Amino acid sequence: MRRVNESIRQVLSEGVGQLKDPRIGFVTVTGVETSPDLRHARVFVSVLGAERKRTQTIEGLQAAHAVLQTRIARELRLKRTPQLAFEYDPTVERGVNASLSPRTRTRTATPSARCSR
Repeated sequence: MRRVNESIRQVLSEGVGQLKDPRIGFVTVTGVETSPDLRHARVFVSVLGAERKRTQTIEGLQAAHAVLQTRIARELRLKRTPQLAFEYDPTVERGVNASLSPRTRTRTATPSARCSR
């Protein structure tokens, strides 16, 4: 199942970049989870931008799901082509926030460390 998920993720990553919908911003397909019967697939995407841009991008992807499903059917030889459901993946945003937090703590801790010496 992991190979199927990864194959679908690759096809969608290429396909999303070719969509012309103005609602779709900078999108990264971070993962795919298909059901065991291949009828449904949850597609996790990371979107650069504010909450409003994320919502618009998800709506644009949902509107373009038929185009993306057709692309999957054309490029992959699967028994069934899964119905796509797009979900925002906050892990990239959490990772960025986590990487910024230590710097912020270091900058705020440096003056007090100098004072205590």
